[in-house]
Amino acid sequence: MNVSDVMIHINEPLSEDAQLVLEDRMREIDGVISPRFNPGRDHLMMVAFNPDVAHCDMLLAKVREAGFTAQMVGL
Repeated sequence: MNVSDVMIHINEPLSEDAQLVLEDRMREIDGVISPRFNPGRDHLMMVAFNPDVAHCDMLLAKVREAGFTAQMVGL
């Protein structure tokens, strides 16, 4: 299995509860392995995923479907 990481910048501030909800929503995507926020960087979500199954545009779309303004970092 291949594993890639992508960082998603979310413009809106997220509470700890909102972060947990968004992480759970990301896990609904087939191929997502580990969505996570790092302490002190509550606007950046790192998502580990299998690129053979999931694609960056799918990940970004899921964040936007949750009502956030977001963009990929470093692509």
